[in-house]
This record gives sequence, C-alpha cells and structure tokens, in this order.
Amino acid sequence: MMKQEYKERLQAVADAVTSRIDTLLAPSGAPYDELKQAMAYSVNAGGKRIRAALAAECARMFGAAEDVCIEIACAVEMVHTYSLIHDDLPCMDDDDLRRGKPSCHKVFGEATALLAGDALLTLAFSVIASMPQTVSADPANCLRASQILSSFAGIDGMVGGQVMDLQNENAVVPAETLKQTNALKTSALLSAACQMGAAVAGASEEMLACLFDYGYHLGLAFQVIDDILDVISTEEELGKPIGSDDQNHKTTFVSLLSLEGAKKLAEEHTNQAAQALKKLPDPAFLTELTQDLLNRRA
Repeated sequence: MMKQEYKERLQAVADAVTSRIDTLLAPSGAPYDELKQAMAYSVNAGGKRIRAALAAECARMFGAAEDVCIEIACAVEMVHTYSLIHDDLPCMDDDDLRRGKPSCHKVFGEATALLAGDALLTLAFSVIASMPQTVSADPANCLRASQILSSFAGIDGMVGGQVMDLQNENAVVPAETLKQTNALKTSALLSAACQMGAAVAGASEEMLACLFDYGYHLGLAFQVIDDILDVISTEEELGKPIGSDDQNHKTTFVSLLSLEGAKKLAEEHTNQAAQALKKLPDPAFLTELTQDLLNRRA
C-alpha cells in the first residue's frame, strides 16, 4: 500500500468516527447536556484514532459494510476515551493535559469527568447492541464483538492492567511484571479493537487468534515507544506532560532496559506483530500502520 493511500484511509476513518460521535452526542436540551459536552470534549479531542482504525479496517478486511465498520470503530473509541478520562483523574495519574488540551476534569470538574467516562463506557455497548437495527449487522456477530470488548476492557484486561500499574508506583518491578501490566493495560484494548472488528464481520476463530497475537505485540511495542517518548520528546509534541513516569515513580521499559534496550524491544515486538499479519487475507493497511507506530513522535 502506498503511504498516501494509507494516510487517506486513516484520516477517512477518523473523520467518519468524529462525525458519527457528534451525532450520538448531540445536545438534546436535557438538564444533563453538560455531561454530553464533557463526553464529546474528550472523545473528539484530536487523538490518532488508532483503535478506531484497527476496528474499522479489520471489519472491512472481512467484508463488513462501511457503516458497520464505522459503528464498531466508534464503540472502541468510546471505551478508549473513557479510560483516558479516568486515567487523568487526581486519584489515578493526576494529569492536567491530554492531547494538548486541559484534561476533562480540569474543564468540567472531577465529578462530571468521572461520569463522562462512565457514560462513554455504557454508550459503547449500547452502540454495539443497537447495530442490528442501526446498520443491519448480524446479531450473533454483534454479540461476539460485545463479548470481546467486555472481556478485554474489563478486570482481566485493561482495568486489571490499570490496577497493576497503580500497584507498580513507588516500586522497582521486574521486567516480567512490567510486561504483564502493559499487556493488560495497553495490548488488551488494541487486540479487542482488531478482534471485535473482525468478529462483527463474521471472521473465523482462527483469524481472531491471529489478530489477538497481532494486537498483543503491537500493544507492547506501542507502550515501549510511549516510555521512550516520555524521555526524549517534548510536551508540545506529545500533547501531555513529559517525565510523568519519573514523577509518579514508575518503572518503565527505559528505566529497566536503557533507551537503546527499549528501542530494540520495540523493534522486536513490531517485527512479531508484522509476522502475525502474514496469516491475514489483506494486511496491507495494518502493515503500514504497524511501521508508522514504531516511528511515531507523539
């Protein structure tokens, strides 16, 4: 796939997801419309939409219609954004900036930010459950996608990883614990995005297993690069404070392995992710995305 085509498809998904979410969160005159404003503020704050793109492209790869691709992409983007809103709260990572803008709780207050995250999580599953009516998706496939998202986003996935991440503060943790933490906290939702997109299109369990492997390695590479950027990047490039891991006294792949060791590990997991893609029917877009994430600066 040509680089330009890849960029255009990535942007097209981002634009379509933003448009659909604007519709879902349009003000209705309800007394709680400020909650919708807080939800929209965070979910449309200008992120890269990586998880949305993964879900949409994996659905498209297995023959889903365009409206199905965008709907499933919106669902995973909402879950991702809820996790970021909660991550930034004072009781968690206590970050004042997200994507170059004040965090949700800095604009709307802690209580509204907490509820905005809750509402996005709930809305994500409502979107999937409604897909047989809204976009004529197969009900059994929607159920499978919902099962995947709930499993990978819940206690044995992203939420469990966040608990481990908090436990790791002010402690020197071994490499295996750090790897397990980030496999849950970061890789799980990336794997979920890939698998739920494929599942809603009726892909086989064999293909879902390949996408799990892909998401697992992509997520670990993604987290290692995050750790590297926290050291070498700037606040302007990242859109959030740098050095926050040091401030929170967290063990990172850089502190464990050195900068060069972390770069090598990111390359290794990127290569393993690319290897998993070879079993898929049309991996061109995902192959380009995988390399793009390795070389990112934000």
